[in-house]
Amino acid sequence: MGASSLSFKWLSKRAAGLLLHPTSLPGAYGVGVLGQHAFATVDFLKEAGIDYWQMLPLGPTGFGDSPYQSLSIFAGNPYLIDFQPLLENGLLLPNELHALEDIPADRVDFARLYLIKQPLLRLAYRRFKEQKRAYLPNYGLFDDFQQREAHWLEAFCGYMALKEAFNGAFWGDWPTGCRTLAAARQSREWQASAPAREAHAFNQYLFHGQWRELKSYASQAGIEIIGDVPIFVALDSADVWAEPHLFEMSKAGQPDVVAGVPPDYFSATGQLWGNPLYAWKAMEKDGYNWWIRRLQSAFDLFDVVRLDHFRGFHDYWRIPAGSAD
Repeated sequence: MGASSLSFKWLSKRAAGLLLHPTSLPGAYGVGVLGQHAFATVDFLKEAGIDYWQMLPLGPTGFGDSPYQSLSIFAGNPYLIDFQPLLENGLLLPNELHALEDIPADRVDFARLYLIKQPLLRLAYRRFKEQKRAYLPNYGLFDDFQQREAHWLEAFCGYMALKEAFNGAFWGDWPTGCRTLAAARQSREWQASAPAREAHAFNQYLFHGQWRELKSYASQAGIEIIGDVPIFVALDSADVWAEPHLFEMSKAGQPDVVAGVPPDYFSATGQLWGNPLYAWKAMEKDGYNWWIRRLQSAFDLFDVVRLDHFRGFHDYWRIPAGSAD
């Protein structure tokens, strides 16, 4: 990633933009997706003379479904996968989507969406395997995607598969032999989770394939997409589980200090975010490779990247873990 490969026109040109998360787009299946309404939004922006489409983080959400508490900083949110290409390719049947039609259209019911959409994605994966397909049109080879994204995909899929196996429990409460990626690779659970791991990889294949199509369409229309990179990551995430040495943490799943801010006009007791803090000296040892990978991934997805709470690179609060507020 070099400066010459990035667009900096926003530094010298005044332009209008729209802040709209894809989950807020209209649609028939309970949540906005990377489908026809997303492409129609690009058309609207072009016609209105609006140059930028800004989004919140696109990662898969955990408890509470906040995009700022993502299960992975690299992965995409499966809720955003459009089912239309799966219908067109025979991986899903129209009658199988009826359950989604009962979900409210004016808000996202994440609890019901999880119970309905995740099994449908798993069904699409099984049919993909049963039909011995190697790819879906315009998405590239599934094997090529897995090899290209292996630097984060293996950890994320392993984390998600084990989280399923342990009934959604926080990774710090998993059996001792699974509390780090390195240990989990040697476990029986890892071997047993192979089909689930590949199913999660397939979800990411679909998300990234659909995202590339939307991003290409926006680029052709002259619309640049502004992405969002939260400065902190969630404790219950593949990122912390896979590389715990990069965070201030003495024991697996038990941070020594967490993020937040003192009392202000938002809250009389301050804001206790609870995110683990970075072990900056450990990161320095390999030239901040983790941050380089993270920003490279962001610039693969977006034209412009917003660093949320970027001041935290210089000044941040260290709150003892376990504090009440």
